[in-house]
Amino acid sequence: MSKKKPGRETATHRHLKERSHHAQIFSPSDQGKYLDTVQLHQLEQSFRSWVDATTRTNVRRSRRRILAIFLLIRYTGAKLSEVLNLDPFQDIDLDDRSVRFGRMHESHRRPLRTVQLSETFCREMQPLIADTSEAAPKGIFNVDPGFVRRKFYERAEACGIAKPLGAPEVLRRSRAVELMQSNMPLPAVQMLLGHSTPNLTSAYVSFSEDDIHNVTRYYMEKESTRKTSARNCFFGKIQTIRKGDLQTQVDLVTIDGHRITTVITNESRRRLGLKKGDLITAEIKAPWVIVQKGPRASQSSADNVLDGVVESINRGVINTEVIVRISGGTQVCSLVTSESERRLGLAEGDRAWVMFSSFAVVLLAE
Repeated sequence: MSKKKPGRETATHRHLKERSHHAQIFSPSDQGKYLDTVQLHQLEQSFRSWVDATTRTNVRRSRRRILAIFLLIRYTGAKLSEVLNLDPFQDIDLDDRSVRFGRMHESHRRPLRTVQLSETFCREMQPLIADTSEAAPKGIFNVDPGFVRRKFYERAEACGIAKPLGAPEVLRRSRAVELMQSNMPLPAVQMLLGHSTPNLTSAYVSFSEDDIHNVTRYYMEKESTRKTSARNCFFGKIQTIRKGDLQTQVDLVTIDGHRITTVITNESRRRLGLKKGDLITAEIKAPWVIVQKGPRASQSSADNVLDGVVESINRGVINTEVIVRISGGTQVCSLVTSESERRLGLAEGDRAWVMFSSFAVVLLAE
């Protein structure tokens, strides 16, 4: 009986799976056991409608407590037990826009974990905490976990989501997936969830814990208030600055170890106040990204060449959108003509290279 040789689809599926399930954030068996961003939004609206459905003050306050618990899990990826053990006046710092987890019991000696919050999130949490604290002398998060779970299941079913997908641990997993799909670097997602982070090794630069907190804060704010049309964003630290007579070359390295090179005018460098070690965002519009198929990149004048796998192809009559997932889980979007895409013969799972010129990179100082 002959053995079936592993085909291209099997190898590709394995390759993509390895890229998707990073560092035990979630395992291959978890596939299909998380909510996408649209479903998370539907569930959030279900909780809000539930709160607004009553006019009784005491009932409304009780429901707002559950809403606050949901929002913390939904946007921080915390465990239910972590949220229920929060002291809102000691652990939630709305001025610093952060929440600290890990002080469950002094005897446990558990290390603190700080998660950054968006300004929008903090504005909503402030009245929630102030209002519900009046009716909860033992603490607004001092709620029976079984009761919380029942309400989560009810809200899920109310908006057409399967009951098991309303569980707090599913929300935590869903938040991890959502952040990785928005290109938040893996170490930042791991730190946010309280997972042990891999060695942040780079031949050129190292990122401190404060740096990663700043990365997390940047992505949280970008998520709540998107202010740019650029599809491709890399957040990194400036490695070198080479000044010329008219222009300056700036090299930055991301947490995932990708090196991005850009050339800007000297006036732009002075206006941005750039210096080595600064954290900065590099953006590239999709039409400026070139895609090449094959096991290795050909010689070209592109300063930035990144290896990846084609994740999705959205074909149109004139243009086609190609999404390539590079190492570390970051997505890069390229917009090419449909004729070019047909000539390349691209298919999902293909090994591919994304390339762009240093002149196509725009730097944004936060």
